[in-house]
Parts: sequence; structure tokens; C-alpha cells
Amino acid sequence: MKYTDGLFLATARRVAEEFSGSGIEFEDRIVDNMAMQLVQKPELYDVLVLPNLYGDILSDLACGLVGGLGVAPGANIGEDYALFEPTHGSAPKYKGQDKVNPVATILSAVLMLKHMGEIEASDRLEAATAKVIREGKHVTYDMKPTPDDPTAAKCSEMADAIIDSLRH
Repeated sequence: MKYTDGLFLATARRVAEEFSGSGIEFEDRIVDNMAMQLVQKPELYDVLVLPNLYGDILSDLACGLVGGLGVAPGANIGEDYALFEPTHGSAPKYKGQDKVNPVATILSAVLMLKHMGEIEASDRLEAATAKVIREGKHVTYDMKPTPDDPTAAKCSEMADAIIDSLRH
């Protein structure tokens, strides 16, 4: 890890130097300290550039800070292309169970709509999603006080509630 982390850090420093004076700040952190910083002072960070392992660990930690993997959208935006997806990836063990939280996928669509300039549509979808979460009636098990709450909605039921909220 010393070699690969070292190469990553050297490259990041070189690229940061190319953009010095542009208003983009660069700081390096050791991953365990970065985890603590994200918990204590998340508002200090806008963008984290990390190798895959550390990015995976810290993105899961950041998801936990905002409510869990089920509510964290993701966007990978390049010069020519953009990809929008939940930060959690797939959950094969839940395949066919109609159980997982649809919010990360829906909020990824919100990010996509904003990226495409469809601000009104993105705002409407985000507001409808927030309303359903705030009401708490049609939310999945991971948004209930206990995961075995019998009132937890299925994935499709929560999605339907968000669609109904959009219609009204």
C-alpha cells in the first residue's frame, strides 16, 4: 500500500500544483484521520479524491452520517459523460424481495435531472421524496426506528407513495 498510496498522493499533489491559484484548495489526510474529520466537521469538505479502497470506506461512512446507504445518491461527472447511481451499488441478497430503499436511486435521478438542466423536474421529485420521508408512513425498514417494524413499506410501496406525492 505504501507504493500505491504514495503514487496516488504524488499524482494528486502534481495535479493540485497545476491548478494552484485557481481557488481550488488541496490538503492531504491519512484515511483514519479523514474518517474522524468527516464525522466531526463534514461541512469543511466539498470534494474528496480517494483511491478505490479508501473511497469505498469513506463513502459508506458518509452515507451513515446522512441516514444510511439507502438514501445516498451518487454522481460521476466527467467532461463528456455522466453516470448517476446509488452509492451503495447492488444488493444481491435482497433480489426479488421488494425490500430495499428506493430513495438513493430516486435521488440519483434528481442529480441527473439537475445535471441535464431540468431544475423544475428535479425540485419536484426531490420535494415529493422528502415529503414521503417526512411523513414516515410509507418508508422502508431501514428508515423505521427498528428494522423489524411491521409497518415498514415495501420498495414498490415507497416508490408508489413518492409517485402519488408527485401527482398531488
